[in-house]
Amino acid sequence: MSLRPMMQRDRASAMLGMVVEHDAPGESRVSMIVRDDMLNGFAITHGGLVFTLADTAFAIACNEDERVTVAGGADITFLKSTTAGQTLTATAARRARSGRTGLYDIRVTDETGDLVAEVRGRSITTDRRPPVVSAVPSTGSGTSAAAGTSASPGSCAAAGASVAPVAEPVEAPGPRPANDPERDGALSTTEVSR
Repeated sequence: MSLRPMMQRDRASAMLGMVVEHDAPGESRVSMIVRDDMLNGFAITHGGLVFTLADTAFAIACNEDERVTVAGGADITFLKSTTAGQTLTATAARRARSGRTGLYDIRVTDETGDLVAEVRGRSITTDRRPPVVSAVPSTGSGTSAAAGTSASPGSCAAAGASVAPVAEPVEAPGPRPANDPERDGALSTTEVSR
């Protein structure tokens, strides 16, 4: 599986070490290993990062064609805390799509399959097309700037013309993933820049 341009340009998910495991119209699966620098003051995974993982899966699932689809809103319910070293997986599925709006459910689970959070996302399809972005040489800081990049609220751009990736691998302290057959063959969002 190759990452589509939308994810090649997604520097936030690359910085967080997210791995796209499944990408199909209306559904996706994205995982992330919780690092020490992702913990809040209570030594549990920051809720904003749990939501970011879910939002990334939502973005992939709701961008089903060449039109840019963004989040119109989302609600999250936290059900279980996690900590450094655990693997979180967000699985998104379309529930309904009519006209310009869509409804998606995203489940975030830990490595044991326990439910960590549930998200209900509402999408809005715009008239915009994905930006044509040229990669700018690396700044050496872990990310590169791209001319003409525009941030969309919530979920980002749909698949478009092939572009060079702007994200570079980000080395972070913390545990490394154990051998996991389900993750073997999955593409890390940072692998596209190698």
